[in-house]
Amino acid sequence: MPFFYLFWRSISSKTNLLAAVIAVLAGCFAVLIQYFVGSIIDPGEFGFSRWLSGCVDIVVLPALAPFVVYIFLIIFKVIPEPFEFAHFAQLWLIPGAVIMAFTWSSHNDPIILILVPVLWTGISVGLSFFINLILNGRKWVIAPASLGILVVPFAAASSYWAFFAHKSNLGFLFLIAAVAPMLVSTILQLNKS
Repeated sequence: MPFFYLFWRSISSKTNLLAAVIAVLAGCFAVLIQYFVGSIIDPGEFGFSRWLSGCVDIVVLPALAPFVVYIFLIIFKVIPEPFEFAHFAQLWLIPGAVIMAFTWSSHNDPIILILVPVLWTGISVGLSFFINLILNGRKWVIAPASLGILVVPFAAASSYWAFFAHKSNLGFLFLIAAVAPMLVSTILQLNKS
């Protein structure tokens, strides 16, 4: 994740220093809370409880938290324009990725060590892409972009579950759905710069 953030920063507009500091501090605080609280959902074996646990504890909720905080910072006018959702979310997630890499390395499981950071990056950049479409796009873009905001986290949690359940073909399909907006956003940013 840190390498992708540096790459993303090099091809997109620079983030506000205050937003960057808040993101890193809040990300450290969030990972400490997650570490001490532990799992919210009992993961079970392979069924819906495993999917829900992946959604809440591992993949989606940790990646959505920075968006919620950033929106509150915008509402209370702490962060000035231009708003950079992707920068904020990625900076927030870096401390969690570093700490969890040490914690998860004892599991010796590539699903957690490789797939989860890829899904976090896909969510952070993909949702930012759809949010920017809604904020800067035309009215006809709002409905598909809103649907994209719902699909990316669902696909990310489903990809984690499918790989965990050894359904690799399904896992790759959901992975493609989860990271496709990130890839499109990256290509568009490269064309701008």
